[in-house]
Amino acid sequence: MTTSAPPELEVIEMTKRFGSFTALEDVSLRLPPGEFHALLGENGAGKSTLVKCIMGFYHADQGTVMVDQREVEIETPKNAQDHALGMVYQHFTLVDNMTVAENLVMAQSHLPSVIQWKQEIESLHAFMQTMPFQVPLEAYVRDLAAGIKQKAEILKQLYLKNRILILDEPTSVLTPQEADEMLGLIREMTQQKQLSVLMITHKFREVEKFADAVTILRRGKRVGGGRVGELTRDDMASMMIGSETLAQPTHRSGQRQPQPILEVNGLFVDDDNGTPAVKDLSFQLYPGEILGVAGVSGNGQPELVEVLAGQRQPLQGTVKTRSSVYSGRRAEMRNQKFYCLPEEPLRNACVGTMSVAHNMVLRNFDVSPFAWGGWLLNHRAIRRQAEALIQKYRVKTPTPETQIQFLSGGNIQRAVLARELSNEVDILVVANPCFGLDFGAIADIHSQLMTARNNGVAVLLISEDLDEIIELADRVVVMSGGAFNYESTIDQLDLQTVGNRMAGH
Repeated sequence: MTTSAPPELEVIEMTKRFGSFTALEDVSLRLPPGEFHALLGENGAGKSTLVKCIMGFYHADQGTVMVDQREVEIETPKNAQDHALGMVYQHFTLVDNMTVAENLVMAQSHLPSVIQWKQEIESLHAFMQTMPFQVPLEAYVRDLAAGIKQKAEILKQLYLKNRILILDEPTSVLTPQEADEMLGLIREMTQQKQLSVLMITHKFREVEKFADAVTILRRGKRVGGGRVGELTRDDMASMMIGSETLAQPTHRSGQRQPQPILEVNGLFVDDDNGTPAVKDLSFQLYPGEILGVAGVSGNGQPELVEVLAGQRQPLQGTVKTRSSVYSGRRAEMRNQKFYCLPEEPLRNACVGTMSVAHNMVLRNFDVSPFAWGGWLLNHRAIRRQAEALIQKYRVKTPTPETQIQFLSGGNIQRAVLARELSNEVDILVVANPCFGLDFGAIADIHSQLMTARNNGVAVLLISEDLDEIIELADRVVVMSGGAFNYESTIDQLDLQTVGNRMAGH
């Protein structure tokens, strides 16, 4: 790899509007050569809009991009590569059924009509000798662990000779050890001035450990920043949320009950392609506890949630509530006081074109007081219920009659959680409840989950965010390859072992 320093990147007073909505307003940012710079902000703060304007996905309404103190016009992401700019996305963009080498070669913007594969492979091997980490070039991407895939994504950008990398939540699918290893290697490359990095993240720990400087956005504007060593975590959080009042953490109280309320035994489940997703899974869940299920994405978690929510039939095994066989029918869930907040609730737990009010009574729209005779809707009672839940759970919606699809992600989460907790609840299953949400929404939802636990609810928390599990869970299991391979109470948790088990070791 070349020993010259990467170019300087500067964004000056960038503004981007979508119709009458201003997503980005007069934002400026400077990335000196060899700096590791973090970009922080709540969901909707303008982080993605900013980097998409830099990369040419969007065309800014005003503002300037400077590379090495020269104004440049970046019309497309392909054009960005001409200025040594590359982006590593939150979700992998490699082609699963191609080798790593084929992915790297085919990513080049200028390819001959006939590829000389022998020469390309020789060039790749020479390139790999200059890299601080290695990836098997002949391996198919589908066979790689998540951490190796992420390294391959970064190597692709380096092979394209990009010297300024924009990383979008690069550790969201990695184990803690994989995340620290990858960011540590990138940090070394920035310190050696081989790279400059602009990283979008929501994890303060990663900012404090790896970043040199930070820029913080709120509601489309730059509200602060500076050298990381001069800012506390509270400083950064207060800039992110402004004057908004966060829900205060709810303290853990009470003890779990001695008898399990939910028992899963010998569960086998296939995914949509008929491939085994859950394999001989067994566990027990007790009233008054949060059982956290940690794991990297794609290890059977969605299929497990779908079985518990009555959306997928298992091939084998039993699910019991209070020692009775449970199949997940709506009336059965209501009788057993069993409720669920699945991943992507707009797709999995709502009817997008229906109102917020009607979505809030999907569980019990056909019972009194919301219906007469099991079929005639009592719209006044439905609205009254919705108004009470909207206020209690701080759901931001223009009216109860607004279609739920027009709410923000955090407010959809709040609305569905309000519905699931509005009745007497004994069992609550939640899957990635805070993925992609802002600081305020996360604090609200965590507070509600802990309150439910303290009130004797049995909570099964399935999350890819290990920090979230550590904060909330009483007991932790790790799910890998469709099965649990580790269990510990939170006070005995060994993070090194958790990370190894998440990686399948």
